[in-house]
Amino acid sequence: MTRTIDYSLYLVTGRELLPQGKDYFESLEESLQGGVTVVQIREKKAETAEFLDIALKSKAICDRYNVPLIINDRIDIALAIDADGIHVGQTDMPVSMARKLLPQKCIIGVSCNNKEELQKALENGADYVGIGAIYATQTKDLTKPLVGVRGIGPLLQMLDGTSVKAVAIGGINSKNVLRVLHGSVSGTGHSLDGIAVVSAIVALNQPRQAASELSEILSEFKKGPSIFHGMSSAANGHTTDSITSGVVSLMNQIRTLNPLVHQITNSVVTAQSANITISIGASPIMATAVDEMSDLATICGALLVNIGTLTPPACAGMLAAGCHVNTWKKPIVFDPVGVDLLNKWQPSVIKGNAGELAALAGSIEVTSKGVDTVGNGFEDPVGFVTALARRERCIVVLTGKTDYVSDGHTCAVLDNGHEFLGKMTGSGCATGSCIASFCAVASASAQTEGQSLRGVLAKGDMFLASIAGILVFNVAAELAAARDDVKGPGTFFPALIDELTSLTPEVVQEHIKIKIV
Repeated sequence: MTRTIDYSLYLVTGRELLPQGKDYFESLEESLQGGVTVVQIREKKAETAEFLDIALKSKAICDRYNVPLIINDRIDIALAIDADGIHVGQTDMPVSMARKLLPQKCIIGVSCNNKEELQKALENGADYVGIGAIYATQTKDLTKPLVGVRGIGPLLQMLDGTSVKAVAIGGINSKNVLRVLHGSVSGTGHSLDGIAVVSAIVALNQPRQAASELSEILSEFKKGPSIFHGMSSAANGHTTDSITSGVVSLMNQIRTLNPLVHQITNSVVTAQSANITISIGASPIMATAVDEMSDLATICGALLVNIGTLTPPACAGMLAAGCHVNTWKKPIVFDPVGVDLLNKWQPSVIKGNAGELAALAGSIEVTSKGVDTVGNGFEDPVGFVTALARRERCIVVLTGKTDYVSDGHTCAVLDNGHEFLGKMTGSGCATGSCIASFCAVASASAQTEGQSLRGVLAKGDMFLASIAGILVFNVAAELAAARDDVKGPGTFFPALIDELTSLTPEVVQEHIKIKIV
């Protein structure tokens, strides 16, 4: 009978990567002690006798920890040591032939880079597939395009309804593993069964510690709601009343905490977004230089990335900033026009109008003209934002005449606002600034005592924070538009700043128009 294998932390060996003075077998045993769940012996340059000796000794170590051993490519070695399985590449022996030679209990894995290769693996009866390379790696010469984080999902979708397992490989380490786990999900919910690493363990002097860190991240990620952003609305059981009281609480905190909100936004709205941020009680910083991103990530409360008038320096800054902020487990609000950034880091909130989110989702239901949506939007906006939030594993905010906020389980429908917002340049960008500001408050005030943050990329209730940002901005817009001194869009923006500055939680509570579906 085929052995049941836990693919969570899949170690591929590479003796050439060992630190100077580090013994291979010592490193292997320490890795197993740290939590490696399956080992693949890869020896591309070893002669048969040497490979056999390494494999025999490796299997003895793995057996002591009850961890299965897989041999790369060499069926003769696998048979000789009674390995648990074999892994083949696209230029190695076909799965169908290997199946004839191996005992029935042996599992067979295949490296796959695209849909055609994966379909062939399925047809030939593979037990698992290794999808990659996800990122560039020095452990193997790459002859095919990178799959990328966002390329994993479509491949995983092909496994829906099958028993075939999947691991991602290629450049994965403790800094980017959460991005891989969050980003690699099929449209129907199929997730990775594990991640395969080489240098992230083998190349380090303390492989046990490295394996333990990766193992803990994987374990925390699998626990449930935390994969969405910390505490999800599903976990909190949000109702209209609880959201209202939550918004009031965040508004009471923001002027006291005065969080620093790092915003990389388009040049058309930089000053406007900064003024909006100040008016609600937060502090903006609008830096774009790459060299500043590491330091800013340590002091900011949240990051807003808004792509519009994109320049090469700003793009490089966005890439670096997101990675650093993910590392510090702080919120990122992303206003999408270009999706490639999502290969590099994980947002806590994605905010956009119907045209922008349709482009992100690959939907032709909505078209856009420049940054504006054309037409009436989605036929089922609640279903759309809920499905997209589930796919992207973050909060999704759809802005428009009516705003929709979902965490993939619950959707809040918000009906505050005024038509003047649609006639003001950058009103959507300003909404993003408000959302990011309240995300910073929610993150700073989140209770973390006794909770592990290994499996999350931002603590705090981002669902509630997104709603707070929208409501504060839109209620202030209603109040500004109703003023006697406001005659139209030209006099509207100064009045909006005034109303945001003086807005109280009680007034917002009085004007809230929200329903939960």
